[in-house]
Amino acid sequence: MAGVGPSAAALAARAARRRVATYVVFLVATVVLMAFSSSEPIVEVQKGIGFAFRPLQAALTSVAKTGASITAALTEIDGLRRDNARLIDENARLRAENARAVELARENELLTGLLQLRNGLQFATVTAVVIGRDASDFRRVITIDAGTAQGIAVGDVVIAAGGALAGRVVQVGRDAANVVLINDTSSTVIGQLQASAATGEIDGQLGGVLVMRNIDSTEKILIGDEVVTAGIELQSGVRSPYPKGLVVGQVVDVIRDANAVVQTAYLQPTADLDRLEYVLVITDYEGGLPDLGEQPTEVTNDDGTLPDSEQPFVTPD
Repeated sequence: MAGVGPSAAALAARAARRRVATYVVFLVATVVLMAFSSSEPIVEVQKGIGFAFRPLQAALTSVAKTGASITAALTEIDGLRRDNARLIDENARLRAENARAVELARENELLTGLLQLRNGLQFATVTAVVIGRDASDFRRVITIDAGTAQGIAVGDVVIAAGGALAGRVVQVGRDAANVVLINDTSSTVIGQLQASAATGEIDGQLGGVLVMRNIDSTEKILIGDEVVTAGIELQSGVRSPYPKGLVVGQVVDVIRDANAVVQTAYLQPTADLDRLEYVLVITDYEGGLPDLGEQPTEVTNDDGTLPDSEQPFVTPD
């Protein structure tokens, strides 16, 4: 009947024949290629094609190797970067530990020196740490971390390493105290030259150097002479609140006036007063002279006895 297309069976058969024909063509082509692949002309052609493509193959191989090398190099660089960062951190940690060890050794040396000094003193002392410093250009005052709770009172003497005089406590709280250093302008210490036993008034002044005034002009003073606390009262009425024999400083200059009865010396303090870290506070020294009623006297009662609480006056032979 016109207008009617091929049936489904016919279409399926036609498709099957096409697949068979295609398979046969490929099979024949494979057999032919296998037959001719071992022939000399074909082998030469293969060699020629291989030779022609060898530079391209070498280039591709080189590119592949280069890419692999770059990848390996980047991986190695990243690993080195991580190792370097780790080494930097480790080096910083070791430097910090070394600095801490050096600081601990220095602090231990300072404290050991103070302990040895403490054991050699005849006074009771308290060890204190300097926790504050007056930054004023006109004062030389430090704050220590010990106060009344540790037995410290106003007037207590403060010394530094080596038994060098540092100052006196002027204000005290429960766990802290203020100390006026001997180079403060308000400080006066009665000093004595060790070489000649000559005495004078040591006044503090800004700049670090101390001034020792009113030294008898007949006394010979040499540069380098050491000065200690005299522990006495001078005729001027200035009392020494410091025990005898504490090192004050060394003479660095002397001013003499031929027409004057006294001379002046300049001292370099033995203690590094601007860098004090640890100090000892003497807590049982009673400075100055006793009250007038407790001082020696020549006065006697009518019956020849001494007044109550008086001490005999000793007349030198």
